[in-house]
Amino acid sequence: MTRRFIDTHCHFDFPPFTGAEAESLAQAAEAGVEHIIVPAIEAARFATVLELAARYPALWAAIGLHPIVIGNHHDASLALLEHHLQRQADKLVAIGEIGLDLYMENPLFERQEAILDAQLRLAKRYELPVILHSRRTHDKLAMHLKRHALPCTGVVHGFAGSLQQAQRFIELGYYIGVGGTITYPRAQKTRDVMARLPLSALLLETDAPDMPLNGWQGQPNRPERVNGVFDVLCELRPEPPDVIAHTLLENTRTLFPRLKCDRKSTVA
Repeated sequence: MTRRFIDTHCHFDFPPFTGAEAESLAQAAEAGVEHIIVPAIEAARFATVLELAARYPALWAAIGLHPIVIGNHHDASLALLEHHLQRQADKLVAIGEIGLDLYMENPLFERQEAILDAQLRLAKRYELPVILHSRRTHDKLAMHLKRHALPCTGVVHGFAGSLQQAQRFIELGYYIGVGGTITYPRAQKTRDVMARLPLSALLLETDAPDMPLNGWQGQPNRPERVNGVFDVLCELRPEPPDVIAHTLLENTRTLFPRLKCDRKSTVA
């Protein structure tokens, strides 16, 4: 039996996928990964991500300005983002990856907040969900999200905060992205959070080529390894695997309604 998965966060516009797109997608499909959402991180990558989504049926685009490269974002970047949103490309499903980050040196945090607020306003105007990055900023991010009250909400990807912080996001209508962190036994806090949150609030992701799973350290992560994340999630959760697989797919379709895929059984 082959389960069907959607990787809700994969940077497919970076190596090792660049130049090997068809082969990489074939490998993912063999593992049951039928759809992949590819978030851009800066304006210079918008066209690449949109072209990938247009060329390959399994790929879907998100475009946004990531805080990790805050120095690359300017007013023209926001203008280009809105230009693409106005065009409403068929396979553009979200604004992302956007958010806040206090983990890096010289974070230019006021600028981060201004860029985030501008993108949240665009998400509200164009009625799109957001894909959110947050490191050491969960409480601050929640304040921004509450203030903007987006109609389509979004997902806090690669979540590694506390149970209370996750519950706050969920109360605001947001989903929590489950990735490779839970495959590490030492990540007990995150594993416990993912075991206790409502299954209806979870999405599956890899963050490939980043965030390698336990046992794959030092190698680029890949979308087909979403299987490994799923297997560990099943170990942590009380629900049967079929229920978990079906619910994760339904959660993804609910958050990203522009992602068009059929609703046949989760087990083939």
